[in-house]
Amino acid sequence: MMIWQTIDWGKMLLASKQAESVFSVGWIQIEKRCIWLGFFGLFIIWLDYKQAWIDDNLQALEDQIVALCKKEKALFIQIEFINYSGNLETKYFDLDTLDFGFYKKFINQYTAVINLSKTEDEILAWMKPKWRYNIKLAVKKGIVVKEVEKTKENIEKYYNLMLETTSRDNFSWNTLKYYSDFLKYISESRLLLAFSWDTIVAWGIFTFRKELAIYYYWASTSQKEFRNLMAPYLIQWEAIKIAKESWSQIYDFLWVATPWDDDHPLKWVTDFKKKFTKDIRKVSESYIFIQKPFIFKLLKVLAKIKNIVKKIKYSITSKIKK
Repeated sequence: MMIWQTIDWGKMLLASKQAESVFSVGWIQIEKRCIWLGFFGLFIIWLDYKQAWIDDNLQALEDQIVALCKKEKALFIQIEFINYSGNLETKYFDLDTLDFGFYKKFINQYTAVINLSKTEDEILAWMKPKWRYNIKLAVKKGIVVKEVEKTKENIEKYYNLMLETTSRDNFSWNTLKYYSDFLKYISESRLLLAFSWDTIVAWGIFTFRKELAIYYYWASTSQKEFRNLMAPYLIQWEAIKIAKESWSQIYDFLWVATPWDDDHPLKWVTDFKKKFTKDIRKVSESYIFIQKPFIFKLLKVLAKIKNIVKKIKYSITSKIKK
């Protein structure tokens, strides 16, 4: 079972108020989220298609979730299937009522992964030479990475560095309560820090499960004297080694920009991840049943306007910095 279908995940969503309610249909966990002014959508996040295919008849599953959408009077119900085998084919989803599409994807279609059955030397060999060099350079420059307890003080330090990072790199962030709840309720989560002597220069939040280890969140200092110490590279390498020790099968960088999207505002993050591995996979496909098409289309238009404004702000900020 993937982390997004666990009881821990549901508890975290409720505690952090990311979802209005979380309930189940059989073994499938469903999130009810407020979309806008009392309108709700239902989300089934990253459902393993093999498990759905084996454990349930997909047509029966479709009938159940469509009936649930009507019962809850939701605008729509969205289901995201996942397959890490790298062979995501639409033939597995022979659904009648659900259509391709989504209101909001929580995880991108594509991600960068590392097969952890490889040896450490094989994993290093798949990295770009410069990235292998940066890992060694971080060690040479005295960067030390260690796991720290998920205390209130440590989480606040992480959050302060996160604010510094988002201000520098122009991407969105969550609340302090969200990160606190994430680390509290997700039992497999760990907080890794990199420091130079007594100075914290980078942090990372990861989850380690037997089937899957995930690089979730990160933050790093903006102080120039520490930027060239290559701490983020060493944190990744240490996390990969922990994942192997945890018997995880795959290390997931969580997402990369769609290969043909050259204008993605965080394409530089994609470039950072892709140089750790050559293994880029399409892992997710989304389906949706829309119960109230007019309101749904209106909200999609509003969301598109919001994204355009966001891109314009990002573009202006980037030009000012240059």
